[in-house]
Amino acid sequence: MNRKANRAIIRKILLTEWDPIGVSDIPDAQDEYDAYADTVFGMMANQAASVDAIAQYLFKIATEHMGLSHPGLAERCDKAARAVATFQSDL
Repeated sequence: MNRKANRAIIRKILLTEWDPIGVSDIPDAQDEYDAYADTVFGMMANQAASVDAIAQYLFKIATEHMGLSHPGLAERCDKAARAVATFQSDL
């Protein structure tokens, strides 16, 4: 599977499982998390990142970069990281 296809899968995971700003239902915002999808893909491909490392990265982006702090955010980060790890194991 190529990089573009992998990124599309990770993009979908971030939109459906993570989506800290609630844009998954907005057609014009489907590319909102592309930069993060690229980083997550790089973490998987180059560093064989753990579920915890991916969850920590997503949490850091949501809290430090986006300035969010809503209930359940850590759980959403963990859920997305587990979904990415499941995808990673299928590569």
